[in-house]
Amino acid sequence: MSNIEDIVDSLENKISKVLHKLELLKQTNLKLNEELEVSKQEVLTQKQHIANWEEKYQALKMANTILGSDDNKRETKLKINALIRDIDYCIGQISD
Repeated sequence: MSNIEDIVDSLENKISKVLHKLELLKQTNLKLNEELEVSKQEVLTQKQHIANWEEKYQALKMANTILGSDDNKRETKLKINALIRDIDYCIGQISD
């Protein structure tokens, strides 16, 4: 009987250790998921900042071209032509 009791005790100890490790892993997993969410939020914020800066850069480029810079004249002319086409389209829609 003693042998069976030893085996049962050993199994209980091992099960207890496994359950403890499982609980630790669950806690670690929860912490890592929280960190992942924070990181995702940071990445999203950074992408928004980048988009804002790119928009400001494009506006500054166009303003420099309009002020006389020769670097981006072609792009500015194309943008102005696109705006004129949009305005003509809107006028056409209003006239109908």
